[in-house]
Amino acid sequence: MKLYCFGESGNAYKAALTLTMTDTPWEPVFVDFFNGETRTPEFRALNAMGEVPVLVDGDTVLTQSGVILDYLSSKTGKFGGRSAAERRDVLRWMFWDTHKLSGQAGPCRFMMNFIPEEKRPEGVIPFLQGRLKSAYKVLDGHLANRSWIAGDGPTVADFACCGYLYYPEPFGFDRADWPSIDAWLERIAALPDWAPPYDLMPGSPADRA
Repeated sequence: MKLYCFGESGNAYKAALTLTMTDTPWEPVFVDFFNGETRTPEFRALNAMGEVPVLVDGDTVLTQSGVILDYLSSKTGKFGGRSAAERRDVLRWMFWDTHKLSGQAGPCRFMMNFIPEEKRPEGVIPFLQGRLKSAYKVLDGHLANRSWIAGDGPTVADFACCGYLYYPEPFGFDRADWPSIDAWLERIAALPDWAPPYDLMPGSPADRA
C-alpha cells in the first residue's frame, strides 16, 4: 500500500500508525503540503478534497483518516472491536474525535506553529483551546477507570484519538494536566512497533528550518 502523507499531519499519522500496528506492508509518499502540492491539479486528481492522508491499495483509493482506519481494521481483522457492539463504540469515538478533538487540535496547532503570528485570526486560538479543554476533560474522564477507549484492548479508536497528542509542537495540550490521558498515551507507546509521527512519515519542521 502507499500512503500519501507528510510528517506534520496528525490525520496522516493516524493512518501511518495503523498501517504499522497492523503489520501491513506500506510505503510513504511525501506530499509537499507547505509548498502547495495539495492544491495542484495532479494531487486533486488523486483526492478532490485536497487533503492527506490518501491510501492507495491497488485499485482502491481512500481518503479521510477515519475511513482509512476502518478499512485497515476490516481488511486485517485487527483493532476493529471484538463484537458488533464494540465496533459501534469504536466508530462512535472515531466520529467524536473528528468533531471534538482532532477537528480542533489540527487547526489550533497549525495556527500556533506553522503560520506567521501576524496571519493568525484574532481570538481563534483561545476559542479552539477552550473547545479542546472540554474534549480533553471528556477523554480523561472516560479513561479514568479503563485502559483503552473501546473494549478491553487497543482499537483504531485509540489510534484516531491519539493522532495529535504525540506531537512536540505546543498547542495548549500538556500531558501532565490530564493524568488519565497521559497514562493511556504511555500504554499506546508501549505497544510493539509504535513510533512517533516524525519517525513514521517523511517531512518535519526541521526540514524547513
